[in-house]
Amino acid sequence: MLVIYRILINITLILSPLIIFLRLINKKEDIKRFKEKFCFFSEKRKRGKVIWFHGASVGEIQSITPLLEKFEKNSNINQILLTSNTLSSSKIISKIKLKKVIHQFFPIDVNFISNNFLEYWKPSAAFFIDSEIWPNMILNLKKKKIPIILINGRITHKSFIRWKFFKNFSKKIFYNFNLCFSSNIETVNFLKKLGAKKVISVGNLKFSQAEKKSEKIQENLKKFVKSKKVWCASSTHFNEENLCALVHKELKKKYTNLLTIIIPRHINRTPSIKEDLNRLGLKAHTHEPKSKIPDDTDIYIVNAYGKTKSFYNYCKSVFLGGSIINHGGQNPLEAARFGCKILHGPNVSNFKEIYAFLNQNKISSKITSSKMMSKTLIKFFSKKSVSNKIKKKINNIGQKILNVTYKEINLLLKNEI
Repeated sequence: MLVIYRILINITLILSPLIIFLRLINKKEDIKRFKEKFCFFSEKRKRGKVIWFHGASVGEIQSITPLLEKFEKNSNINQILLTSNTLSSSKIISKIKLKKVIHQFFPIDVNFISNNFLEYWKPSAAFFIDSEIWPNMILNLKKKKIPIILINGRITHKSFIRWKFFKNFSKKIFYNFNLCFSSNIETVNFLKKLGAKKVISVGNLKFSQAEKKSEKIQENLKKFVKSKKVWCASSTHFNEENLCALVHKELKKKYTNLLTIIIPRHINRTPSIKEDLNRLGLKAHTHEPKSKIPDDTDIYIVNAYGKTKSFYNYCKSVFLGGSIINHGGQNPLEAARFGCKILHGPNVSNFKEIYAFLNQNKISSKITSSKMMSKTLIKFFSKKSVSNKIKKKINNIGQKILNVTYKEINLLLKNEI
């Protein structure tokens, strides 16, 4: 299977100029930095010990930010390399103001490219987040005797079945992890069956919180939002904005000063979202901090990354996207920490344990239609925000998970860093 994988990934390399070109057109690549995926680096390695973290995109990077803050204070570490696959994640990482942290895009997992990557950066340890498993990179790390750790590991039943189909191949890969931190009990069992040697279940790191505070929104926008009956649809995907538009039209019959804030998961979709909303007879305004917001604005579209916390301060009723479509949902804990009541669709498999916790504490509600969402929002509007007791409970769980994770990593790496 490894031979087949290498043939397929080499074909991807051959096709990469066309793939990159199409992604540049669709604004999914950085025109100045895409070469990093071929080991043409834009940052330099410092002298001393380097540790490396890799996560696919925004959610994975945000989940380890509190861990990065702890490693930032570790005097034995000179540099923290953070890699990801997406343009959106690179923009989020640029807002992480930690002196030791630098970002590069993850290289294409061709054998010689991954080897070149490791020869340049020479990390003392490699951390893969969630379900990021790259065979060539993992095998090259093992050859160089670099410790490999899976953080906040998550293996779904669907991906487990796929890995299990290639039993020998999966054991060859997963056996190389020195330590796996599982985000849930189901993943513990899956990782062990796939060949992982040491698996620890400490809980989901997404319960932890970065020390950095949210950015404040501009005074004119703040006044505008506070003058309205407002709710927010966050991390929305294709077609979910239309559902929110129907909800807005229904709620406006009751609340004439209603404002719906939409924060799409992928901001490059903003123009098409605005067109769809206009076709439905709604007046949409794009987030432009210095421009005047028309008073009759129905939908305020946030077309900038890293702004969700700012709006959660003022929107205490939040719909989390990726849950109506078959995507698996988005992380609702950030909204819960800001005292928001949360709505979500039926597809939240990515965050089952978290939503179970929120449902148990009566913070979130499942909806399956626009009518159901409208009725639930009306109830939310009449209730107080999430109590400080619940917010404290979330933070305590997160702090415990963070401290145990950091302690276990330090025990493993005391001879490495």
